[in-house]
Amino acid sequence: MTKYNHQSVQATGASLREIVFGMEDGMVSTLGAVTGIAIGSQDHFMVVMAGMVIIAVESISMGVGSYLSNRSQQDLHHRVLHEEREEIKDYPHEEQHELNRMFIRDGWPPHLAEHMTEVAAKDRHLMLQEMAYRELNIAGTSHGTPIRNGIYMFIAYVVGGMVPLLAYLLMSVSQAMPISIVVTLLGLFGLGAATTRLTKGGWFRSGLRIMILGGLAMVIGLVVGNFAKDLK
Repeated sequence: MTKYNHQSVQATGASLREIVFGMEDGMVSTLGAVTGIAIGSQDHFMVVMAGMVIIAVESISMGVGSYLSNRSQQDLHHRVLHEEREEIKDYPHEEQHELNRMFIRDGWPPHLAEHMTEVAAKDRHLMLQEMAYRELNIAGTSHGTPIRNGIYMFIAYVVGGMVPLLAYLLMSVSQAMPISIVVTLLGLFGLGAATTRLTKGGWFRSGLRIMILGGLAMVIGLVVGNFAKDLK
């Protein structure tokens, strides 16, 4: 695989992770909350208001959380790479010996490992790249800016959250509840199945897995809603 394609795969993977996580969490969290509130209160205004508040607050929280986590990881990578770069500069022979041992550890024949080490030692950038991958478990540079990942997460959560809430915006609570549940479960299934266009996995198994896991939130919402209703 060329360097360009490798970077494209990493960037796509980072974006896909944020989008899938955001949409799945938006659908699951909102479905569980509005279903429980709908059962417990039977108040149309309260259900819609709660759903909108949940989407607004959680989408911002998830977006900010994505930005902070990605920024922290990026800063950590920069720090450890800087430290490794200084070690290569200050202790070249020790680092070369360490790289040679790691080549052998990874299955390269000793004579070939020695040759590869000699080649890498002539180029500090290549030496850093090999040490980052084999010692630090950093496969290249991080792709996708933290800001972009945060935006992806925010938008995906809003889109996902609107799936279970939309029925309540158009219908009464009693009419909207079953439709909201069915549409959201189908949305979760579709989300899982759609990811297989890139992962090349089994679309039915992937869709069923995310639908079942997401359905757990609906069950919890039903249980809590019924419990709250009994307390009235």
